[in-house]
Amino acid sequence: MKFNIVVKRILFLVAVIGLWQLIFSLNVFPDIIFPSPGKVWAALSGGFADGDFVNALVASFKHLLFGLSMAILFGTALGVILGKSRQADETAGMYLIALQSIPSIVWVPLSLMLFGFTEFAIVFVVVLGGTFVMALNVRSAIQNVPPHFVRAARTMGARGLGLFYRVEVPASIPYFMSGVRLAWAFSWRALMAGELLSNGPGLGYSLRYAQDYARMDQVIAIIIMIGLIGAIVDQLVFSKLEKNVMRRWGLVK
Repeated sequence: MKFNIVVKRILFLVAVIGLWQLIFSLNVFPDIIFPSPGKVWAALSGGFADGDFVNALVASFKHLLFGLSMAILFGTALGVILGKSRQADETAGMYLIALQSIPSIVWVPLSLMLFGFTEFAIVFVVVLGGTFVMALNVRSAIQNVPPHFVRAARTMGARGLGLFYRVEVPASIPYFMSGVRLAWAFSWRALMAGELLSNGPGLGYSLRYAQDYARMDQVIAIIIMIGLIGAIVDQLVFSKLEKNVMRRWGLVK
């Protein structure tokens, strides 16, 4: 089954590249606007060969790891508060959804005004990008703990923090992992937005640099690299973690 899926994906990719090459060969667009697959591949391999893309990747992941860690921490704390406190949820809960609906790129001007053209400005955007979606998932996790779990624990004498750590936290783990996966995705997009409009190092800055010099082959190469990294990390790390937790908790076969 998995082999068939891999074959289908490879055939689809070959078809897309073939269509791309066909459009290029028909001269529908000028070369400077629509480069060939070969030219984009040359730009991609050349960027890794001279170390530019490697340095950009290292800088981007440094921003991401720090920002995502803070987003998970802040989002979890905020989600627990909203999930456990009815007053907090009824007052601040609705604004959490409003904040989540704001595109990450909107936070960039605010971040630049607060922190200038520094790396912390990029991290700030990443934190905001992942915090709210993490908080929403944790809040839902706390609020959707099966009531019979809570009642059963109370009949056995569990109260207060004991009830929270022994019942509500374990029952919330699947939602928590889903939140971490979404926080990664939103933080990765926020990272690109922050780096694109800043002077800090990273893939987003490299993308803007290529655009300023009209290097469409590099622009497309970096876009492909950003998409591939997002898909690979999601499938190999966060998707597997989420599925393992779901399977262990008996939510999937």
